[in-house]
Amino acid sequence: MSASLPGNLPDEMTVIEIREPGGPEVLIPSQRPLPVPKPGEVLLRVRAAGVNRPDVLQRAGNYPPPPGASDIPGLEIAGEIVALGEGVQSLSLGNTVTALVTGGGYAQYCAAPVEQCLPIPAGLDFIAAAALPETFFTVWSNVFDRAGLQPGESLLVHGGSSGIGTTAIQLATALGSRVFATAGSPEKLEACLRLGAERAINYRDDDFVEVVKEATDGKGVNVILDMVGGDYIARDIKALAPDGRLVFIAFLGGPVAEINFQSIMLKRLTVTGSTLRARDVAFKSAIAQALLKRVWPLIEAGRIAPVIHKTFSLEHAAAAHALMESSSHIGKIMLEVA
Repeated sequence: MSASLPGNLPDEMTVIEIREPGGPEVLIPSQRPLPVPKPGEVLLRVRAAGVNRPDVLQRAGNYPPPPGASDIPGLEIAGEIVALGEGVQSLSLGNTVTALVTGGGYAQYCAAPVEQCLPIPAGLDFIAAAALPETFFTVWSNVFDRAGLQPGESLLVHGGSSGIGTTAIQLATALGSRVFATAGSPEKLEACLRLGAERAINYRDDDFVEVVKEATDGKGVNVILDMVGGDYIARDIKALAPDGRLVFIAFLGGPVAEINFQSIMLKRLTVTGSTLRARDVAFKSAIAQALLKRVWPLIEAGRIAPVIHKTFSLEHAAAAHALMESSSHIGKIMLEVA
């Protein structure tokens, strides 16, 4: 079935629309027809959705969805499969999954490519499961695939108490790397340490370059995951060890910096970065398979768990965005969908 939906489904669903670019108040509940899954897609009855920085950027008018993607925000969901697109054989009606999507997550129903769906790890509820895709896909793709972090190497994570940060700390620690993290309050520093960071650095009081140099006998760290940019960029280069890798996933402090390329040449550094949302299904499918093989067993064994700060109802998505913009949270902010 690719052109119609089962008769037991409603004609309309509640979604959260972006009325116009602006603050959290522009997020409003509305009614829309259910999406029909395309070939290779499944339709989920959404039970929970994650709130992420890209959603905030999209709401403000600074991160438009890729061509063909839903204008409804929301990049990660969990729920039950209620309809199958043409050609789907690997999943069945009633299966519960978590999925990475290019948009449409803030809704009661959402279509997802079957290759971007993963089984919910044993022991996790819908809210915890929906907290996995965006951060775990992003961290795996950038820290382990792109930057090639190896057991025994060291990683510095900026924004260690964020959803991305709490995921990166746990994954790198569980897979045998030393981890350092920056954060901006005693509570956030403690959270980083509790999750496995060897040192948590208060960026308001301490110079992360000096701290990691001291902790690594002057060598520096092998990999840095940076979502800050700005004046951190030149300092990152100083903090890297020879043959180190610097990977960017966001620029909360701005995308422009003045740097000395001589250091990059002399230390043989790699400076790279990526965005995930616009990548094709095949690329995301490869990440999904790696997560299923390497990471899902760690979650099911209790060695890694998503950190949930607070959960809001779907209708209170504006309050969830306000909390994210306050930067007072530790871990993930979630929406529960009735």
